[in-house]
Amino acid sequence: MHGPASPGWLLVALCAATGAYCLLRMRSGVEEQRGAAGGEALMGFGMAAMAVPAAVFSPPGWVWPAYAVVFGAAGLRALWAARSGRHHLHHAVGAAAMVYMAVVMAAAPAHGHAHGASGTPVLTGALLLYFTGYVLLTGVRLIPVVAVAGVGAGADGPAAAGWGDRPELARACRLSMAIAMLAMLLPL
Repeated sequence: MHGPASPGWLLVALCAATGAYCLLRMRSGVEEQRGAAGGEALMGFGMAAMAVPAAVFSPPGWVWPAYAVVFGAAGLRALWAARSGRHHLHHAVGAAAMVYMAVVMAAAPAHGHAHGASGTPVLTGALLLYFTGYVLLTGVRLIPVVAVAGVGAGADGPAAAGWGDRPELARACRLSMAIAMLAMLLPL
């Protein structure tokens, strides 16, 4: 996105690290984890590439339509997968946001903002509201619940799951990507 270099590099690092962790989650023994992790890795790496500061690399014009096609296909795949689980709807919204940003960036003049003096477009505002709500809800879900003594899986219950199969780590990845999405949508 066309913003200052330091926050752009922080976004690149956050999204690339999240994408790398999601690639590792694809080796999980749990099929549901593997299925979601592939789409999340694509999203993380795509966001990292899109967040590279324009002062460092200004992509050629064909890149933005390519982003729109790739994330449009990812969004359709997520909608198809949503038949089996509603968490795929979030992936579809994320892919739609990436398509939207790619279209806006393709239409934006070089190193300029995507909107004029009229303010924030309605779709940008709706996506900002969605991702803000998602960040708040997911953040609340990450708050640990105090376990009652004698109740639960035992001393090695949570540790028995592989680190790639831990739902709180997957949730933390989704939270970090949603925060990054907010940061990328704000300049639009």
